[in-house]
Amino acid sequence: MQRMLTALGRGFKQHIGWKRLGVVASVLIIGLAITHLVRTLKGVDMAVILSAMAEKPPHQIALAALCVLGAFGTLTFYDFFALRTIGKNHVPYRIAALSAFTSYTIGHNLGATVFTGGAIRFRIYSDYGLSAIDVAKICFISGLTFWLGNTFVLGIGMVWHPQAASAMNLLPDAINRLIGFAGLAGIAAYLVWIAVGKDRRELGQNGWKVVLPPARLTLLQILIGVVDLGFCALAMYLLMPADPGIDFVSLAVVFILATLLGFASHAPGSLGVFDAAMLVALPQFGREQLVATLVMFRILYFVIPFAVAIGIMGVRELWLNVVIPWQKGRATAQAAQHAAAAAAGTVATRQVKRQAQG
Repeated sequence: MQRMLTALGRGFKQHIGWKRLGVVASVLIIGLAITHLVRTLKGVDMAVILSAMAEKPPHQIALAALCVLGAFGTLTFYDFFALRTIGKNHVPYRIAALSAFTSYTIGHNLGATVFTGGAIRFRIYSDYGLSAIDVAKICFISGLTFWLGNTFVLGIGMVWHPQAASAMNLLPDAINRLIGFAGLAGIAAYLVWIAVGKDRRELGQNGWKVVLPPARLTLLQILIGVVDLGFCALAMYLLMPADPGIDFVSLAVVFILATLLGFASHAPGSLGVFDAAMLVALPQFGREQLVATLVMFRILYFVIPFAVAIGIMGVRELWLNVVIPWQKGRATAQAAQHAAAAAAGTVATRQVKRQAQG
């Protein structure tokens, strides 16, 4: 039996591999989501959607926008925490905030976040002497923060309101509650594991070795992820139609599951996947009203931050590649002029002295 499993494992690595399997899974998720989304939106009245968007109370939109702002503010601590974890204490918070905001926003909107977000992080952190391996460690620690926060919130939500998850995954409430307990037990086991000793907290080999934060700091790491998710879910909750009502925990469970599906698809901005998952899990709401909510959330959480991030990176590149070189060139030219003037003055002074001596 062991030989057969070993042979199957080798055959899987040689002929399929996890990378190809991931690509197939992403394409499958996107295909199913778009198919369902097209079917769901068939016959939807755009006039009703626009009317539902116009009827949203301005104060609710403003509160949702503040929650989005809070979410991105919390997001900046993903990189800041990761930098301190790997010992890069010389990188200031403002640079960590810039990197976290731009890499996540641009990477998530363009898709393939691992590559696009990593490239942006390297572009920013390389100015502070960080290598590609350092950036990979930051991406790993930041991703760990995201998954720990997701697992913790989703575990509590599925234990408390398993029926919310059942609407999406079609599993019995008892199974979803067990999944929730398993997620919380996994986090507890992880905390115990890293609390045993520093040697067990080291991952990787040779140059790629990262020391995981101790249990006390891991609790802070989980808190960062929880607050980020809490702000995002609250923004969605504030934009939801008033009728029929839904409690915050149930919506948070649906929101996190839809978000994870979107990440798994690697679709740009989770477009189609996130929306289809929300529509599947919340059939009690009118399609037009729920679509209006999703459109407004996308504007607040995806479109506006993406435009801001692109603007920030554009201005930064313009400053680094045009303004600063021009200033340096101008300073060099002025220094040369001053040096030439000083040399000319010295020659004139010598001539005057010679004439006086003569």
